[in-house]
Amino acid sequence: MSGKQFTVWFFKRIRRRLLINKKLREYLVYAIGEIVLVVIGILIALAIDTGTQQRATEEKESEYLMGLREEFRLNRLKLEELIRVNRRSYEVGNRIANHISQYTEPPSEGDFAEMLYQSFAYDIAFNPNNSLLLEIINSGSLQDLSDLELRLLLTNWMATLTDIGQQEEELYHQRERVLDLFSSDAYSIRTVFDLTGVSERELKLPRANDHHSNLALLESAEFENHLLLFLLTSRSTETLHYRPLLAQVDRILQRLEGAADN
Repeated sequence: MSGKQFTVWFFKRIRRRLLINKKLREYLVYAIGEIVLVVIGILIALAIDTGTQQRATEEKESEYLMGLREEFRLNRLKLEELIRVNRRSYEVGNRIANHISQYTEPPSEGDFAEMLYQSFAYDIAFNPNNSLLLEIINSGSLQDLSDLELRLLLTNWMATLTDIGQQEEELYHQRERVLDLFSSDAYSIRTVFDLTGVSERELKLPRANDHHSNLALLESAEFENHLLLFLLTSRSTETLHYRPLLAQVDRILQRLEGAADN
């Protein structure tokens, strides 16, 4: 007989004996006492279960905080590099605009090819690490993070990324409008690739013997229009989107560091 079975048998025997002896008062006192003991047992079990659940929640939160901290540290590095690449693209594009305006001496064909490549070769897009954050949100575990401000920051982060994506799409379209000019016979993308080494390095093609000059682009109003719109969009992408996003990353990291230390 198990301990639980023995306890039930023991209490039944006492109740039976009290009833047989018609000791109603004693039986009522005993019955109430039994109920109290059962309630106390239930409360103790609930307290133990609640404590166990609380510890499990705290352990899960600690794991989330450490994982999110690593994700956002990496996101910060990615964003800083993207800002650097975008700024380089903008600065070199601005040099082209100065050549169009004849504020500087016209470039050589080779220098112009380098400027074109550095300005328009790179697709600017932020690709953050959000695997853990998405897991937390999709599983409904965001509420397990005790820091209310951190929860709000993480929710706003996802919304901000949608806005960033729209801005990057606009920048992509402005970049494509410039590159579309090379689809005509008037200009040569092969000249750009040859003079920057892309043909041999990336495409494994020998340099062409003759190159079609692209310097006429500096006289093209259409090229200037598309270039200026690209530069404006590129500049606003950094100042109005990437820089505020970087500040948002820093705030999230600050909350994560503080929560992890606690």
